[in-house]
Amino acid sequence: MSPPIVMANSISDDDDDSFTTLGRRSVTYYGTGHMLNDITAACWFTYLLLFLTDIGLSPRAAASVMLSGQIADAFATIFTGELIDRFGHFKIWHGAGSVLVAVSFSSVFGGCMPCTILGTSSVMVETISYCVFAAIFNVGWAATQVSHMSMVNCITLNSTSRVVLMSCRNAFTMIANLGLYGIALIVFGVTKANTHAELENQYRWIAYVSIFIGCCFVGIFHLGTKEPRLKISSRGNSRARISWIYWFKKVLYYQVALVYMLTRLVLNVSQAYLAFYVINELRMADSAKALVPAIIYIFSFIVSIILQEMSWTGQRLKAYYTAGGILWIFCGAAILILPRNMSAYMYVISIFIGIANALMMVTGISMQNVLVGEDLNGCAFVCGSLSFMDKMSCGIALYILQSYQSTSPTRLDNFTVNLHNSVTRYGLGLVPAICSLLGVAVTYTMKLHTPYSKSLMEPLLE
Repeated sequence: MSPPIVMANSISDDDDDSFTTLGRRSVTYYGTGHMLNDITAACWFTYLLLFLTDIGLSPRAAASVMLSGQIADAFATIFTGELIDRFGHFKIWHGAGSVLVAVSFSSVFGGCMPCTILGTSSVMVETISYCVFAAIFNVGWAATQVSHMSMVNCITLNSTSRVVLMSCRNAFTMIANLGLYGIALIVFGVTKANTHAELENQYRWIAYVSIFIGCCFVGIFHLGTKEPRLKISSRGNSRARISWIYWFKKVLYYQVALVYMLTRLVLNVSQAYLAFYVINELRMADSAKALVPAIIYIFSFIVSIILQEMSWTGQRLKAYYTAGGILWIFCGAAILILPRNMSAYMYVISIFIGIANALMMVTGISMQNVLVGEDLNGCAFVCGSLSFMDKMSCGIALYILQSYQSTSPTRLDNFTVNLHNSVTRYGLGLVPAICSLLGVAVTYTMKLHTPYSKSLMEPLLE
């Protein structure tokens, strides 16, 4: 085993700074750090499959692009988490990841660059090109995500402050998503796409504006947030980097991993099929593929702000997660049975989806922080390994669903069944509802203990 490495040590006084609640300014600066990731992810999961199929790729080829990105993301989170635990420097990893995200994201939605260089319209070249840039994008995304999430545990040991930080992060996620859908609404409303070139131009504008806005917030994060450093007691002791085996022996690790994975499946799979559902299933206006997601994120944002004002215990985390899960189950059932002539009710359903998303996401991520507790030298591995499960499961789920996606009708027992509609309805309604039910069941078995005792190593945002 390599010798223990401690990230920037200093002598600690006998104060309780690590356990006191954080100021709003520190919380806000931290929350802005994931804006670039969030605004690009919103575009990725909402419009990537729709964009790729609209420009001529088959549903399975489009799913391959998504899967290649998810696999690259999954493995990148593992390696990034391990390297951060070894060497620290959260902000360096965050900045490097942000650069990769900004450069590669414009290449995904900007059209097939190798096709232009080689002067070919080969579907194979086009698919490989999108797969490569999707992988690069997701590697950068993973580095930014893991560094930003694991930083929470080194900013404060106060359990309520940790939830507040995650709630603020979630609130900015809602702002990023709303910003993306606002941009999309303007672009789709002002420009018309009658050819592949015009369609690519629409998404190019969405991508460039999103990257610019996200990079501005990344700058605010780096200017306003200092690198967290660990403080050791006057006795001079420090803790070694925690082995992976330590986490694998904890039952709570597997429980939190399952809950996080299921929560991310609920959010990502539902987001991926939302635009398909409102356009192809309910036959709503084109503006609905921006307006319906916007409603979801408006109410998610409101709930995230409310959650910041609460004090938190393990039981309260479980209760609010359960409430969000049950709410999603009812929303999923409504989506499955909603007829096309009652499509206006989708706006009402969107309100409850937004509330459920916020409740599940804030509490689900906060359970990670309860798991880490004061074991700070392994926090990045926890975030990375849990994200690994999230990315792999999401990529596989979307690939399987897209493999059955088809626009050709099939006659079965004198009934015409449109497989495109069926997969879309199941992807938006049934899959998230089942994942929510399983998440609630796992949460019920958890034993969460949020009060922390003072440890030898105390983190402080300085």
